[in-house]
Amino acid sequence: MFKLDNTRQIFGEALAEYGVKNKKVIVLTADVSASVMTTFFAQKNPERFFNVGIAEAGMIDTAVGFALSGMVPFANTFAALLLRATEQVRTCVAYANTNVKIIGSFAGLSDAKDGATHHSIMDIAVFRAMPNMTVIVPSDSIEAKRMIPLIAEHEGPVYMRISRAEMPILFDENHKVEIGKGTIMRDGSDVTIIANGHLLSRSLEAADRLSSRGIKARVINMHTVKPLDMPLLRKCAQETGAIVTAEEHSIIGGLGSAVAEAIADEIPVPVKRVGVADKFTESSKDLDPLLDKYGMAVDDIVKAAQQAVKQK
Repeated sequence: MFKLDNTRQIFGEALAEYGVKNKKVIVLTADVSASVMTTFFAQKNPERFFNVGIAEAGMIDTAVGFALSGMVPFANTFAALLLRATEQVRTCVAYANTNVKIIGSFAGLSDAKDGATHHSIMDIAVFRAMPNMTVIVPSDSIEAKRMIPLIAEHEGPVYMRISRAEMPILFDENHKVEIGKGTIMRDGSDVTIIANGHLLSRSLEAADRLSSRGIKARVINMHTVKPLDMPLLRKCAQETGAIVTAEEHSIIGGLGSAVAEAIADEIPVPVKRVGVADKFTESSKDLDPLLDKYGMAVDDIVKAAQQAVKQK
């Protein structure tokens, strides 16, 4: 079993520390600073912290103004509530190619208790479809922390989602990340499992179970959904001949869709998608039972891998 830590808190603390070093960083929040942990930034950098109130669209437009003045704004709210600002993100950020960084917290099903209205199962689909937008899904708190300076220094719009729930610790402090570059977590020759977020740790567990059944699964951490690491994807398709994707998102429009589209265009091999199967979810006290109920259990990844291997 993996140890857990508080991804939101570690992200919030890291953003605050980076803000001390980089005086161009501005942080905006739509009246949820205590929840998304931007209070740490407010304490260390009060002159560059702005709570715009419950006005997500206004937050995005304000961030655009800061970006046009040469600052590097990080706009933070719940991932599900960012959909209220889709028009502003599309027109003022993506279309205008404005240097705004958007952080969707409480992503996926991690806001378990608040139910479908607060579960974010379509954010990746929405933002991935926007030209100029980079989309990132870190797989643990270390990776989320390491992404902050990379996102700030990347020229152009970025969307990154952060979980409310505690996440398994998969990396150490020496972990290096690069936008657009996936990493091989475990090698294998029979099937490749491509995952990110909470589903990466579950994919590693699935690989262990598959190994006991004679199937050697390669596991890829694909933290950048857009742009995809195409050289790595081609390599995996060629060498293992079967692919499974696993994500805490609808199977429509997210990592699974991105991989399937790319594979269909270049190296057609069987692709099985693990995620929420085109339905709204329900509330739960904890995240794990929701993942299990809606098709993202370790056994679901195992079954998908077995099916993909059979179809080779």
